[in-house]
Amino acid sequence: MKAVQVIGFGDPASLALADLPDPTPGPGQLTIDVTHAAVGLVDVFFRQGVFSDRPGMPQPPFIPGLEVAGTVRELGDGVTGFRVGEKVVSMSGSGGTGGYASVYLALAPLVVSTEGYDLDPALAVSIVPNAAMAHIALTRVAHLTEGESVLVHGALGGFSAAFPGMARQLGASRVVGSVRSSKLNAASTTKLPYDKIVDSAELRDALGGEKFDVIVDPVGGEVRTQSLDLLAAGGRLLVVGNAGGDWTHQIGSNRLWLGSITVSGFNAGAYLPTHPQLVRPALEAALKAVAAGLGDTEVDVLPFAEAAIAHERMENRTVNGRIVLTPA
Repeated sequence: MKAVQVIGFGDPASLALADLPDPTPGPGQLTIDVTHAAVGLVDVFFRQGVFSDRPGMPQPPFIPGLEVAGTVRELGDGVTGFRVGEKVVSMSGSGGTGGYASVYLALAPLVVSTEGYDLDPALAVSIVPNAAMAHIALTRVAHLTEGESVLVHGALGGFSAAFPGMARQLGASRVVGSVRSSKLNAASTTKLPYDKIVDSAELRDALGGEKFDVIVDPVGGEVRTQSLDLLAAGGRLLVVGNAGGDWTHQIGSNRLWLGSITVSGFNAGAYLPTHPQLVRPALEAALKAVAAGLGDTEVDVLPFAEAAIAHERMENRTVNGRIVLTPA
C-alpha cells in the first residue's frame, strides 16, 4: 500500500511517502480501501512529538491520521453488517494513527456505512467522525438540553465545525461562534448553522453581555479564561483541545465555585475506549446531521504527496475548514 509516514519527530519535512505491506484484518477488524483521509491538528502534534513521552503515543516511523473514508476491502473473523465494496467512514481505533494510507485497518465498531446517503466522501470524512464525537461530548459530558445556548470557539476549525450542526440537532436554541480576526471574512460566508460569528479578540464587546449554557473550547489560553465570564449560572465549559498551544494554562477553582459553573474535558482517545456503547448511536446521529446539511464546511483535497503542505497550512492556521488527503 501507499502511505505517508512520520520518519522522525520534527517539522513537516519529516513526512515521507512509503510503500508498505497491506494490513490484514484480524477478528473484529476490517480493512478499508481509502479514498480520503482527514488531516487533524492532533496529527500535527503527533508529528511534532508533543506527546512523545506519554505511554502508548506513536513513535517514528508511524502513519498519522485518525479518520478515513473509502470502501470495505476485507472482513476479519466475526465481523458482520458490512459487505466488501460498501462505502464507509471510520473513526480512529489504532491510537490515532494509520489514516494516511491507501489501506486502513479499522475496528468494526468504529466504522459506519454511508450507503443510502448522498454524501461526498471528502465531506463525510471531514465531518461525520467529528460530529459523532461532538454528539457524545454534548450529550454525555456537557449535558446539553433542548433550548440551551451554545458558544463555539475556533468556529471554523476541524473539530469545532461539527458542533453547531450537532447542537442544532439536539435542540439548542442559539449557537454562536468565535474566530480570530483573520478568519472573519471566511466566517461571513460559512454555511455552518451559526446564528452569528464574532471576533474572539473582542468577545465581551461583541457579545454584548450575552451568557451561554455551554461553551465549547478547542483553543485554550486567554480564550478559555474569558469563557468563564461568558457562562450563565450552572453553565458548562467543555474543553476539547489546545490549538492555541498554551500548555501551562490554569483555571482557579474558586471561579468555578463563585460562578456555579463546571469545566469538563473531552478527549475522544481517552473517553471512547471506556464508553464503546456510545459510538454506534453517535455515528448514526452524525450521519443524519451531515445528510441534513448541518455540517457543510469547507474542504480542501490534496494528494498524499502534499501531506507536508497540509501540515504547514495547519501550523500556519491558513485552513478554514478541513484538509483531506487522497492516495490518487
